[in-house]
Amino acid sequence: MNPNDIAYIVVHCSATRAAQDIDIAEIDRWHRGRGWNGCGYHYVITRAGHIQGGRALTQPGAHTKGHNYHSWGVCLVGGLGNDGKGEDNFTPAQYTALRALLSSLHSTAPNAQIVGHRDLSPDVDGDGVIEKHEWMKECPCFDVRVWLAMAVS
Repeated sequence: MNPNDIAYIVVHCSATRAAQDIDIAEIDRWHRGRGWNGCGYHYVITRAGHIQGGRALTQPGAHTKGHNYHSWGVCLVGGLGNDGKGEDNFTPAQYTALRALLSSLHSTAPNAQIVGHRDLSPDVDGDGVIEKHEWMKECPCFDVRVWLAMAVS
């Protein structure tokens, strides 16, 4: 995949509870269990803030239906509360690593928009805005664009 063809850098969560300290090997097992060719993300960021490489950036991911051939996927471990609902429970180390990784990826693909998985849900009511009632998933359980604007300032 040519960086000039990358339209999106998509932030995901693993939909695991904060106490579940998994890594890319576990996600790889889950995805292979679904019949996929390994981990569908290009990067996974562990609870400790370690950036782990998944698929090569030259390969399509398996992370956002309809967008895999023109996007790169980054997954934060976490995102699920003890009640089983979406929760922004990511660590400061994860946010530091995410900021650095997104900066690096965006410098490689400067035309790409940085979005959350939920932001690529269909615009069901056709008003040009993806709203909460239209989200297919809450992933990554925070507003990536708002966070990014605050992280940069």
